[in-house]
Amino acid sequence: MPPLPRSLPVSPVLALLLGLIVAAAVPAPVALANEGVGPKTSGLPVPRFVTLRSNEVNVRTGPGSRYPIEWVFTRKDMPVEITQEFDTWRRIRDWEGSEGWVHQSMLSGRRGAVITGEVRTLREEPSQASAVVARAKPGVIGALKKCLNGWCQVDIQGYRGWLAQSEFWGAYPNEKVD
Repeated sequence: MPPLPRSLPVSPVLALLLGLIVAAAVPAPVALANEGVGPKTSGLPVPRFVTLRSNEVNVRTGPGSRYPIEWVFTRKDMPVEITQEFDTWRRIRDWEGSEGWVHQSMLSGRRGAVITGEVRTLREEPSQASAVVARAKPGVIGALKKCLNGWCQVDIQGYRGWLAQSEFWGAYPNEKVD
């Protein structure tokens, strides 16, 4: 075999030939059984309401500890809505519309309620005509106990009573909570 001309570099030609040989020898990718399946999630419905587990919860710009902290929630038991899941991270939204990512360990499955709008009246029974138990200002947080027929029983600072679902944030319209 005659030598290659000196004007043509040897290494690019060999690299090209080697690349073509290797490409022909590699089989085409095989579709995996779980192709198109997203990352592991909890299997629970999304969206859903939960509460913050701690008085200090870092909210990040993305689903992982490498993402910067955007702000810190400082209200334990505050209800938040999970709007997306990625592995062990949850994208949440608060009652004012702020969103970000938190680790699942910072969330509790307990339900909560935050009073919205104006001062709200907790009633003894699920009826506007029922006796007054207490009044709660906007921003006050309580535990959501149950919801039925547009009314929810809440516990706010030791006062247990009923609110219309439209008077707080933490339950979907006409959602049944046991």
